[in-house]
Amino acid sequence: MQTTTRPLTRRQMISSTILGAAASLTVPRSLNRLAAAQVEDAVLEQDSPFRYCLNTGTIRGFNLTIDQQIDVAASAGYSGLEPWVNDIRKHVEQGGTLEDLRKRAEEAGIAIESAITFPAWISDDPDARVDALDRMRADMELVVGIGGTRIAAPPSGGTRERMTDLDAIAERYRAVLELGDETGVTPMLELWGFSQTLSRLGEVAYVVTQAAHPKASLLLDAYHMYKGGNSFEGLAQLSGSAMSVFHINDYPADPPREQIGDADRVFPGDGVCPLDFILKTLYATGFRGVLSLELFNRDYWADFENAEACAAEGLRKTKAVVEAAMSSVVRHAEGIASS
Repeated sequence: MQTTTRPLTRRQMISSTILGAAASLTVPRSLNRLAAAQVEDAVLEQDSPFRYCLNTGTIRGFNLTIDQQIDVAASAGYSGLEPWVNDIRKHVEQGGTLEDLRKRAEEAGIAIESAITFPAWISDDPDARVDALDRMRADMELVVGIGGTRIAAPPSGGTRERMTDLDAIAERYRAVLELGDETGVTPMLELWGFSQTLSRLGEVAYVVTQAAHPKASLLLDAYHMYKGGNSFEGLAQLSGSAMSVFHINDYPADPPREQIGDADRVFPGDGVCPLDFILKTLYATGFRGVLSLELFNRDYWADFENAEACAAEGLRKTKAVVEAAMSSVVRHAEGIASS
């Protein structure tokens, strides 16, 4: 019986050629493992595969209230906000309500993607951990009240002395995760490059795995990975499903890594961070989450006329590095499909 062979569609051609295409790209080797469906998305997507969020540390020097921070994020063009919990608490202490903030964010089209807080949940001191969990619960309830579902869990309480018992840390992180189950907020284990504890990608990956909780996840940061002496190649070993938020920023060549600090971070594309490699690798892992712009550059606070101008420039430069990173994958796949 004679069979009829139908011509391949553009989507099918891309799917059938992508593995060879990825092998010849000058991009992370992890792209060799990209599923055809993912590459179809890369080629056919008109918008960024990531969402853009403003961490309010970026505009901290403008001394805005959280309702003003929401307005800035919306005016600058972001879809999300990552506030500091202290600003939420201050709003309530000054007579505001959580419901007001929730409505303000919803009406502005701003999702509360995450929130920043610093309880010492990792401490070796049992009493300190009890206090930290009480504070974390209160912080989570504030985040839920304004519509948020995630919160940072950095190694506060373990930054000065190196803690080597990662199994104990995993148990403590699991306790925070179980608290999140009760409140409806997912705590993301954050890597801090300057910390004596959890400054290495392998350490946080171990803790997240050993916590053995379905919502265990990582919160990584380009600057903090560099500060902690990590290789960005390691990102390829992670699953994008274990990450919902990634802190994006850049850093200069000087001061050197050993001396560089939080305030030295610069807008994406203005430094020497290999963001092109990082973004392609994140995409290859399946990450489709939030890029949250976090930096604390005092020069920006002095030089920009207002917070909106600073935030808008940060978004413009973030989108530029994302578009550059994604375009090479798309162009290469399309070129092979059409050849």
